Amino acid sequence: MSFPLVTMVILVLAVVFVNGWTDAPNAIATVVSTRSMHPKKAVFMAAIFNFLGLFCMTTLNSKVASTIGNIVIFSSGIESQVALAAGLFAIVVWAVTAWYFGIPTSESHALIAGITGAGISITGFNAVNLSEWTKVLYGLVISSVIGVLFGYLSITIVNFLFKNIERHRANIFFKNAQISSGAAMAFLHGAQDGQKFLGVFMLGTFLAKGQEIPITFNISIYVIVLFSIVMGIGTSIGGYKIIKVVGMDMVKLEKHEGFAADTAAAICLLFSTITGIPLSTTHTKTTAVMGVGAAKRMSNLNWKIVNEMVLAWLLTFPGCIIIGYLMSKLFIFIF
Repeated sequence: MSFPLVTMVILVLAVVFVNGWTDAPNAIATVVSTRSMHPKKAVFMAAIFNFLGLFCMTTLNSKVASTIGNIVIFSSGIESQVALAAGLFAIVVWAVTAWYFGIPTSESHALIAGITGAGISITGFNAVNLSEWTKVLYGLVISSVIGVLFGYLSITIVNFLFKNIERHRANIFFKNAQISSGAAMAFLHGAQDGQKFLGVFMLGTFLAKGQEIPITFNISIYVIVLFSIVMGIGTSIGGYKIIKVVGMDMVKLEKHEGFAADTAAAICLLFSTITGIPLSTTHTKTTAVMGVGAAKRMSNLNWKIVNEMVLAWLLTFPGCIIIGYLMSKLFIFIF
């Protein structure tokens, strides 16, 4: 096994670990903030369902992994392997920095932008596979516009169906219902984000072997299990800063509102995973929360937090493309 390939594998696993640690907490932010679950129990639940989501969905449907593996056109050779490793390093830097400041940023977009910058550093903009990148743009629409819309519609439907139910009885129901919807969010986070990193891993192995990148991937069950375990371990550490920002600081939610936000986000994630569209779980969850909060009053939202998140989202693509590009040039020079 070549040194660049070993480095790439280590970095992919590091990114999967960091994703479980810093990004997965978005899935359980609302179930914690509404006090439906204790933080430690919620983190443990998320770790289990991240594992199950990555394992089960990838075994049944690996379309997202195939999309990511073909989003940038790399030629075979050591230089491409080194560039890919550099793009992954850029993602780790970006994700850890965002976590340090408690800003929920999209590691999915960081991944796409990082490897795109790495590809551009070798062959220019010809490296960008526009047909696959189009799916990223679809994902942006779903995670942003559709996320807000579904969040708004979901809470409107919940309020209508339970308007005549005594609040105490409704809270008992929604406490259990939100635990279920939080588990669904964690499951689909594993399915979506885990597949993206599997796609990069498969890309790296094909480059190392000098083989043509296939349109669809057949992924070894052992690799799926390994990635599932690493993501689960990362989640078990818990990203309490992100839980606080998404579930508590951005808007105050009640149990039925948390359930509505989780359900709306989970529907978006399920549709995207089945169709092979790479979707940002961070965007989807936070925009669904925004939609639920806005259904009561726009003033309920903490616009300072919202503005910080939107700014981070806007900077992710250009920032990670530049970092991926520069890191690639540096890695190629060193190695």
